[in-house]
Amino acid sequence: MHDDDSTALPPAPAPAPAQPAAKPPAQPRNPLHGMTLEAIVVALQQHYGWGGLAREVPIRCFESDPSVSSSLKFLRKTPWAREKVESLYLFMLREQKRRGQR
Repeated sequence: MHDDDSTALPPAPAPAPAQPAAKPPAQPRNPLHGMTLEAIVVALQQHYGWGGLAREVPIRCFESDPSVSSSLKFLRKTPWAREKVESLYLFMLREQKRRGQR
């Protein structure tokens, strides 16, 4: 055996530092960005009331013994109903902006 260092492998490079997770791009023109479903339901309920909300989006969680909690449970499990509620929220925002409310 010889002590010949010329055949020794070079040291392994140090691992790269962990990169922080990339932040999703900001969406300044998306009024739903950063809004929770709960905030949307509460805003709609305050604007339309449960009766008006049931007329605009005729689903049982708004018609029979309505509450924010029961509505959230249903909307989280039912994509088509959530889309209708989000669309109504966007409509409400457009109407408020058009009327100068905010």
